[in-house]
Amino acid sequence: MTDPTQGYPHLHVTTTEAGVRTITLDRPERLNAVNPALAGSLPRAMRDAARDDEVRVVVITGAGRGFCAGLDLSEPAGLGTTRGEKLDPYYWVGRWVQSITQCDKPVIAAINGAAAGAGFGLALACDIRLLAAGAICTAGYARRGLSPDAGVTWFLPRLIGQARAMDIVLTGRDIAADEAGRIGLVSAVLPDMEFQEQVARYAAMLAGGPPIALALSKRLLLASASATLDAQLREELVHIKQCFASADVKEAMQAFREKRAPVFRGA
Repeated sequence: MTDPTQGYPHLHVTTTEAGVRTITLDRPERLNAVNPALAGSLPRAMRDAARDDEVRVVVITGAGRGFCAGLDLSEPAGLGTTRGEKLDPYYWVGRWVQSITQCDKPVIAAINGAAAGAGFGLALACDIRLLAAGAICTAGYARRGLSPDAGVTWFLPRLIGQARAMDIVLTGRDIAADEAGRIGLVSAVLPDMEFQEQVARYAAMLAGGPPIALALSKRLLLASASATLDAQLREELVHIKQCFASADVKEAMQAFREKRAPVFRGA
C-alpha cells in the first residue's frame, strides 16, 4: 500500500498493511547521492514515520544499483549557505543521523548497493543493517581529502572496534560483503536475488513485535554507550516496569497459555 503522505523530493515512500514503512532514496541516476533537496527530505520523512502510530518499522533503501553514494559533488548540499544553516551545529548530515536515532521504531538499512561517505554513515546510524551480497561499503572520505561526518566516527568504533575503524577510515578502502559480515559491520549478508524478499520478511517479523518493548529496548541500547553499569541497571528496571504495565505483556502471557502467537497492539 502506498503511503498517502508523499511530497518528499527524491524519496519514494510506501507503507504495508503490517506497518512497514519503506523510504527509498530515489536518485538512481546518481547512485542516490545527496543533493540539497534529498538532504532536507529524509529527516522530514523519518519524523513523519516516527509520529505515525500505524508505522511499526522503518526500512531505508536505495533505488537502482546504489544505496547512497554520499554527497553529490555535481550538486552538493554543502555545509550551509544561509545564516541559519551556517550556525546549525549539525546541519543536514547530523539531522540525518538524529532523525534515525531519535525515532523509537526499529530502523533497518537495506543496503542494496554501494554505501559511501554520508551514505555509509546513514547505514551505520540504523538499528539493523542488511547487506546485499554484491554491495560494498566504504567510508571513502580520505579519498577526497576529507575527514568523516554523519556519525561515522561515533558508530564505527562501537560496532567493530577502534583498530578496525581506524583501518577503514584512514585507508578509505572498500569493504566487501563477506568482510562486512565477518567483522560485525552488518547484521546479515543476504543473497542478491532474494534481497528484497528477505528484507521484507525481516521487517514484517519486527513489525509483528511489541512496539512499546521495542521502543524502550532501542532507547536503552543507545543510552548504554555513555552510561555506567549502575545507571543502566536502574534504567532497565524503570523501562521493564513500563512494559509490565502494558496490555502487550498481558496479551503475550495469554497467548503463551493458549499456545498461539501474540497480537501486539502497542498499548
